[in-house]
Order: sequence, then C-alpha cells, then structure tokens
Amino acid sequence: MASTNTEVGTASDHGGSGAFPPFDSSSFSSQLLWLAITFGLLYFLMAKIALPRISSILETRSGRIAQDLDEANRLKTESDEAIAAYEQELADAKGRAHAIAQEARDSARAELDAKRAEIESEMATKVADAEKRIADIKSKAMGEVGAIAEETTAALVDQLITAKVTKAEIKSAVAGSKG
Repeated sequence: MASTNTEVGTASDHGGSGAFPPFDSSSFSSQLLWLAITFGLLYFLMAKIALPRISSILETRSGRIAQDLDEANRLKTESDEAIAAYEQELADAKGRAHAIAQEARDSARAELDAKRAEIESEMATKVADAEKRIADIKSKAMGEVGAIAEETTAALVDQLITAKVTKAEIKSAVAGSKG
C-alpha cells in the first residue's frame, strides 16, 4: 500500500526558513515599502474623497440643524406672542364681562328701586285712604255714640223706672256724663 502524506506544507515547500513571512526580517524593507505605499494611497483616498464627502454631509447637517433651531425659535416666539395676545384678549373679555355684569346689576337695582318707590307710593296712598275712612268711620261712630247712649238710656229708664222722661232730659244727662 502506498503511504499518504498528510502534512500540508513544509519549510522546503516555500523555499525558505520556517518563520512566519511578516516576521521574516529579510522581507522587512519590502513590507515597509508596501505599507508606506498602501498607507499613502489610503491617506490620499481618505483626504480627497471620503473626508470631503463626510465634511459636506456634516456641514449640511449642521446647516439643517441651525435652520431647524432658527425655525423652532421663530415658532416659539410666535407661540409666545399668541399666548400673550390670548391672555390679553382673555383679560379684556373678563373686563367686559365684569362691566356688563355691573351694568346689569345697576340696571336691575334701578328698576327695583323704581318699582319699590311706585309700590311704596301706592301703599302710602292706600294707607292714607284707609286712615281717612277710619277717621270718617270713627267720627260717624263718635257722632252716633251720643244717639245710641240716649236711646240706651231711654230704654233702661223705661224698663227700670216706670216714669216717663223727655228726650231733652236724657240728652242733658248723657251730655253731662261725657264731660
């Protein structure tokens, strides 16, 4: 049977020593040269292509942010002005409402005072009429008291005493008892 070789590579396959190529000191100079060329090319590409694009994007964003901040400040100023105008309108409306309410109160009070004065004058007139009627009734009653007293006295004298008394005597007796 044939033997199979399982080793992947040996130092003799690469034609050199057994060191890892980047650590091989014989190839340092070429590696450094290629590192410098690659770094320079990468630096050139970054400086001329990538960084200007990134810079323009950052400037655009910065400008947009500045515009947005300016717009926000403008809108804030407008909203502050709107709030101040609203508060002023509200204060004016409250003042007008207070004035209207005061005017309504004054008007109602004036109407009430006028009605009260009218009712009081009607009541005073009715009281004066009632007092006049009472005085008339009182004077009539006082005028009739004498006649009633005379009639009552005549009736009592007739009942108690069988003697006849004249009206003039009764009248003088009643008049004498008043004073």
